[in-house]
Amino acid sequence: MSETQPSVGEMLAATVPMVRSLNLEFLEASPERAVLRLPDQPDFHNHVGGPHAGAMFTLAESASGAIVLAAFGDQLGRAVPLAVRAEIGYKKLAKGPVTATATLGRTAAEVVAELDAGKRPEFPVNIAITRDDGAVTGEMSIVWTLRPQS
Repeated sequence: MSETQPSVGEMLAATVPMVRSLNLEFLEASPERAVLRLPDQPDFHNHVGGPHAGAMFTLAESASGAIVLAAFGDQLGRAVPLAVRAEIGYKKLAKGPVTATATLGRTAAEVVAELDAGKRPEFPVNIAITRDDGAVTGEMSIVWTLRPQS
């Protein structure tokens, strides 16, 4: 990416206030994978001293948004990415910082081919939330669409 173009992390931080509020850290954002980290912050702890479920949901949703922008940023002139639905499962107690890793559930080429055919494609983004010890504390799936602009 050129120096004049903002990174995906900079774009999300500039346009999504919750990214800034939670101090999310962008570790990687590519069309293949996005990795974001939620630092350990007492202001966002739950009743057992770990990150609040809402903070982890926002972390995972932000990771999904990062991969969507990285994979489909070149389509923004003709389509708007929108989250359609989400499901999250909290698997283990999270303590300390947590990291969300997002991957596309379909290839970007398939999604763009549907858009090219005049359809409104839907595609899943799968996210794993892990502790620093590697344990998966949550799993999320978000279905996104690219809504063609009129």
